[in-house]
Amino acid sequence: MAVAIAEGVYWVGAVDWEVRNFHGHSYRTHRGTSYNAYLVVDEKIALVDTVMAGFEDEMFRRIAEVVDPARIDYLVANHGEPDHSGAIPAVLARAPQAVLVCSRRGVDSLGRYYPNIREPRVVGSGDTISLGRKTLAFLEAPMLHWPDSMFTYIPEERLLLPNDAFGQHLASAHRFADEVEPAVLWDEARKYFANILTPFSALILRKVEEVQKLGLQIEVIAPSHGLIWRQNPMQIVEQYVRWARGEAQPRALVVYETMWGSTAELAHAIAEGIVESGVEVQVYSLPQEDITTVVGALLEARGLVVGSATHNRRLLLHIAALMEDLIGLRPVKKIGAAFGSHGWGGGAVPLLEKALREAGIEVVQEGLAVSFWPGVEERARAAAFGRAFGERVKAGVGNE
Repeated sequence: MAVAIAEGVYWVGAVDWEVRNFHGHSYRTHRGTSYNAYLVVDEKIALVDTVMAGFEDEMFRRIAEVVDPARIDYLVANHGEPDHSGAIPAVLARAPQAVLVCSRRGVDSLGRYYPNIREPRVVGSGDTISLGRKTLAFLEAPMLHWPDSMFTYIPEERLLLPNDAFGQHLASAHRFADEVEPAVLWDEARKYFANILTPFSALILRKVEEVQKLGLQIEVIAPSHGLIWRQNPMQIVEQYVRWARGEAQPRALVVYETMWGSTAELAHAIAEGIVESGVEVQVYSLPQEDITTVVGALLEARGLVVGSATHNRRLLLHIAALMEDLIGLRPVKKIGAAFGSHGWGGGAVPLLEKALREAGIEVVQEGLAVSFWPGVEERARAAAFGRAFGERVKAGVGNE
């Protein structure tokens, strides 16, 4: 059903309980997601964002509980990505008088995805549309996380509709963040930031500062995925600032992929050494754990130790995928080290170190490599390796 989130403003989106992969197969959505669309009812009627293609009927049923969809006057596309714009053609067909509204860069993205839609009305920061008593105010937010991204703000309701900022991939029968288990909520919010928004950390800090200077009064933040922040909504903004600054706990991750168990032996010995140094550690074996979860855990950890067996002088498949992902994400203020095993020829450890540096992660100690199987001496070296890394984690990042 449609859910009122403010006076005259309704959630009319769709819940995708089954989806388990997003952005191709790069993001694992273990808890599903939602595609949030918002209906604003006044003298004029606006729909802010839509849903993924295939979920139009669910959205239209919710809209029809409030108004006839044919009465929509404005269709605001905060962002052209298909999970939010997929129902634009269907809405424009139902409401032939509706004016499509988007940013200047949105003209290109929407025009490419939907070449037969009508020409949109372009808005930018500072522009407004009056619906009667309510106003739609726009704030461009390029690269949060696409060039076309913008926020819609309804000052009369102190309501911010920031599209892909401040969301979570989380399917729920509830609509508000305060209605679900906090551990689940924050786990998904953390993974969402880490896997999608980390590359734009500097932009996030500037955008938050810009919003603060504008003096916007915000009582509700309604993102385009997941649950709506209505109790202390600025808590998610404050958390975004901490994440974007690279604030982390004195914690380390040990992430590895093994072939015949040698690299796993090293990983466990390294983890024991880290614990002996007094630092908390989390150990992840790929592909038993997915990359989305690992990246989410790294967001609040200071250190990353990565390991791989050598295969054809290269890395194993899943650890290679993790490193490629990190190079694109460029996590903020992390330290790292590498380890691995090989047979008659090495290669994995220097490749891991190279990838760490390309990801902007400071390599703080020489890598550890063993041939074939680690014996007692090698396991002792691995534990010492872990203790040394733990001390570096406690000391902080070199460029802090």
